[in-house]
This record gives sequence, structure tokens and C-alpha cells, in this order.
Amino acid sequence: MAPLLAFVDIFVESAHMDEVVQALAKLDNIEELYEVTGEFDIVTLVSADDIEEFRDVLKNKIMKIKGVKSTVSSIVLKTHKGARLTGEFLNPTAHASVAVSHKD
Repeated sequence: MAPLLAFVDIFVESAHMDEVVQALAKLDNIEELYEVTGEFDIVTLVSADDIEEFRDVLKNKIMKIKGVKSTVSSIVLKTHKGARLTGEFLNPTAHASVAVSHKD
């Protein structure tokens, strides 16, 4: 089975930004990690074998990092353009897409 991919947008307490970035960078499921401007503070691309693993990563790893206030998740349905299609990332697959908001 191909991996599930999800964009997880993260709101961070500003005093903890560096610590949150360092903690996220250590997680195996984080494929990409960006500090951004705009509505969110951090945008990540998370991979998991299935929805249960994704739930575990979100609930028991990302949300437990000191300084993470809340997240908004969007599960990838299908890639139309990007590194995944050219073989630079993961094999192209279709996934269910749902936006989920988690708050403290």
C-alpha cells in the first residue's frame, strides 16, 4: 500500500518556534518542513502508512511538542504536479483528502 500524505499546518507559540522546528525535524514521518508567513507558522508534509499511523503521529508526536498550539491537516487525494510525479519524492498515488482542525 502506498503511503498516505498530509499537509499539516501548525500554529506555534512564538517563544517556542526554534524548539518546535528542531523537534519536528527529528520526526521520521516529516517529509518536508517549512517556516512560513501567513496564517500558519509552520507547514509540514507528513507521510504515514495509513490513517491510524497518521493519527498517532499527529496526536502523540506533533501535538505533544511544547509550543504547538494547534494544527490544520489536509490529506492528499492526488498529486497533479510536483516532485512525487517525477520520482524525486514518493511514488505517485491517490489518497483521500479531508481537512481536519485540532485545537488545544
